[in-house]
Amino acid sequence: MNTLIEIAVALTAGLMLSRLTKLVKLPAVTAYLVAGILIGPFCLGQLGVDGLGFISFEATEKLSIISDVALGFIAFSIGNEFRVPQLKKIGKQATVIGIVQALTATLFVDIALIILHFIIPDKISIPSAIILGAIATATAPAATLMVVRQYKAKGKLTDILLPVVALDDAVGLVVFAVSFGIARAMIGGEIRIVNIILEPLIEVVLSLALGAAMGFILNFFEKFFESNTRRLCMIVTFVMATVGLSMIEFNIGDIHIAFSSLLVCMMLGTVFCNICKYSEELMEKTDKWTAPLFVLFFVISGAELELSVFKDGAIIGIGLIFILFRSLGKYIGSFASAKATGCDENIVKYLGITLLPQAGVALGMCLKASALGNSDGALIRNIVLFAVLVYELIGPYLTKVCLIKSGDISPKADNPRKTNSNAA
Repeated sequence: MNTLIEIAVALTAGLMLSRLTKLVKLPAVTAYLVAGILIGPFCLGQLGVDGLGFISFEATEKLSIISDVALGFIAFSIGNEFRVPQLKKIGKQATVIGIVQALTATLFVDIALIILHFIIPDKISIPSAIILGAIATATAPAATLMVVRQYKAKGKLTDILLPVVALDDAVGLVVFAVSFGIARAMIGGEIRIVNIILEPLIEVVLSLALGAAMGFILNFFEKFFESNTRRLCMIVTFVMATVGLSMIEFNIGDIHIAFSSLLVCMMLGTVFCNICKYSEELMEKTDKWTAPLFVLFFVISGAELELSVFKDGAIIGIGLIFILFRSLGKYIGSFASAKATGCDENIVKYLGITLLPQAGVALGMCLKASALGNSDGALIRNIVLFAVLVYELIGPYLTKVCLIKSGDISPKADNPRKTNSNAA
């Protein structure tokens, strides 16, 4: 009973607060995150009334399956951006930008934090700096997709933005695995090439293979139905099944085999959208079905943000440096690579800013970093939590501003009185 009431309260809080943020022209995703903070353990949850808000982080963990499924549908939707005709136009540009901006962000953060280590060695270690540099690659596809959907953004910047965000996660997985292996070797004194190089590559390849296989199977079963409603049910079934399968982990000798649910579901959407002739219509129906799921996902994400990180001045200081140099790396990397590949002027100017949001993938990385088993793991977690809090609150707004300036969002879409109800 309490869980159902918590879900109802979360949805109500997110939807009602979105009415207020609409008046000041903030994206709805910001409202959902703030609503989560307000009903989370640090605000309404302090009253200790079960069901009225999330009284502890354990209460939000009970709903983790909702977040897993929501991320699966988000990745599935991004797969829609990898249609072959579109890839022929921007595939090379998106690939170059996706790799360059991610590696530039890592380089900038690594250099800044390693220099900081020599200034205040008792506050941050070199292994922590290396891992935080890898986490800097990650961009939040969920927040970006929500802004694009809310304002029905269309144009050259939007066309390249979502593929770059998707590629960003693939690059991030490899960079993080390599950096984590190096950091662990520095702490434990043992370097294992298998863990540093082979495992991340296997994870990416197997994730894409599993997603492709599920995409072909989905297309096969979809042919048995003539009703789009039943086809939609089949899509929902397969996305959920794919999320579940991507959670499987096992060992083959010394090699740990795992999957990335984001890459698996993205590939599922890519294959399905390229071989199913009804895919465009079905994707529109899927977007409508997932709307309340995404609201709940962001409210829960807001409730999971730990405001306690503001108590430590060192965390705030290091976190601000992380945010500054990651932002510079994203912007400069995107600017340089977009210019070098001959992208439109608006892409060159604004793409880097739209890549600032950071959340789920980064939090997953810092969760793995906790396996270091010392103060480094706790430090990394707190800095990432601080950065995510800042990025998630201002990132969607900056993305919206850039899409407006590039012309991808029309003035009508930004006018509360003229925007239709679906856009909100």
